[in-house]
Amino acid sequence: MRTLWMALCVLARLWPGALAGCADAGRCCPGRDPACFASGWRQDRVYGTCFCDQACRVTGDCCFDYARACPARPCIVGEWSPWSGCAGQCRPMARVRRRAVQQEPQNGGAPCPALEERAGCLEYATPQGQDCGHAFVPAFITTSAFNKERTRQAASPHWTRNTEDAGYCMEFKTESLTHHCAMENRPLTRWMQYLREGYTVCVDCQPPAMNSVSLRCSGDGLDSDGNQTLHWQAIGNPRCQGTWKKVRRVEQCSCPAVHSFIFI
Repeated sequence: MRTLWMALCVLARLWPGALAGCADAGRCCPGRDPACFASGWRQDRVYGTCFCDQACRVTGDCCFDYARACPARPCIVGEWSPWSGCAGQCRPMARVRRRAVQQEPQNGGAPCPALEERAGCLEYATPQGQDCGHAFVPAFITTSAFNKERTRQAASPHWTRNTEDAGYCMEFKTESLTHHCAMENRPLTRWMQYLREGYTVCVDCQPPAMNSVSLRCSGDGLDSDGNQTLHWQAIGNPRCQGTWKKVRRVEQCSCPAVHSFIFI
């Protein structure tokens, strides 16, 4: 039987019309389609009605040439668009980026990945250009990786070259946090999983989160004596929040990447 099957495969290559199949029928169908069939040898070495639909791989009744005539094609997507601006000013909001499908998956190919991503953001100026950073009492934080994308364009117009390089790092010891942090698994909010009670974390204060007059970030706890419980909230999931206590202020952050954040 094996010899016969090999002979059929050779015959299919040398004289495709002799065996018929999906190619001759011109059929390749998604899902399960009982009307998507041809006459010829099946992959299970039975001659008769064979199928050219995607489900035939599961049911085992594909035409012998299904893999060649209906190759699996994965979804192909384009590049990410630039990040949008915040949806609003002076309160935690979301920014978004999208990408488009360039080729839909075919014949059981890999499905499309996420076409939209959202991340938290905060704008410190009203549409009229008024600085509103002083209005935030809890510390709003996000991953330090966001600092690579953040620009100083959202900073107050009062910023000058003399204050452009101002910045500092605050070290805190986490006291408590909600269980919602550990549940985050979205690509741009997965950093919340690394927040743990009892760890020392670093939070960088840089423009535009830094007030151009006081040269401080809202919620930095700089005035606390180290025993005061301070509150923080993660941007991107308002239910991920907790408390910490100030350890010290340093010029530059030196915590591991997973424990490094920025005021936003």
